Order: sequence, then structure tokens, then C-alpha cells
Amino acid sequence: MSEIIKIGLTKNHNQEIIEVTEIDLVAGKGIVGDRHFKDYNDPFNQLSIIESENIDEYNFKYKLNIPHLKFRRNIITKGIRLNDLIEKRIKIGSVNLEVIDLCRPCRHLSEKLERNDIIKEFLRKGGIRCQIINNGKISVGDQIKII
Repeated sequence: MSEIIKIGLTKNHNQEIIEVTEIDLVAGKGIVGDRHFKDYNDPFNQLSIIESENIDEYNFKYKLNIPHLKFRRNIITKGIRLNDLIEKRIKIGSVNLEVIDLCRPCRHLSEKLERNDIIKEFLRKGGIRCQIINNGKISVGDQIKII
């Protein structure tokens, strides 16, 4: 069974991601209170999701214990292969989402984690980017459904 195990956001760029139990999403704008929230927001900046299993595998491989939210995605999942959802619509909580692209690892993430291997290790494992189709809420424990 797939579910949301962690949610995070930050009001300002380059600040630590703060863990929350629920987020409010606005279609076309993003997550209320997040650094990327704005009118006419680029769909690539509205919502990011990553699999906990990919982070856990990385931590195990390098004998690290980097917390899931340090990877700077809004939602952490368990029990679903996110790459299989590209160009599909999903529903989490009361929110319909269109999965538009892979979320590629970047130099910024590598610098924040102080790890030179992030880009190589998270290529095709960095999560997905979603466009928000309708206003609603997502909470920890919500299931992910393909629609």
C-alpha cells in the first residue's frame, strides 16, 4: 500500500525544510506557505515528491543517516514507484495532480547535503514534479491513487 510518510515545506529559499502533518494546495499556485507558492506558478515548481526507499537505499549504501526531508522534496512516499507515474494523474488526499516530469538532482541539493555523489546516485531516483489540478489538502498517512 502506498502512502505519504512525511511532508515538508519552507517559506524561504535555502532554508531548512520544516516537517508538517498537512499542507493546503492551490491549483496553479503551489503549497500555501511554501517558498515556491505564487500566482501563475510554473508547474515544475508546484509540488515535488520522492520515494523514501531511494533515500534509505542511498543512506544504507554510504552508511549515512540523512533525514528524508533533507532531500528538499515536499512529500516523502512509501510503497510506490514514482517514475511509473510520469504523464499520469494521481490523487492524494483531496488533491488531483498531474505528474509532469522527473525531479532531477541538482548542484544545489549536492551542496546542501555536502555530498558530491548526489547527482550520480539520484539520477532517475530524485522523485517527481506535479502540477496541482484542484485546491485541497494532503496529510501524512494519505494514500496515493492513480486516476
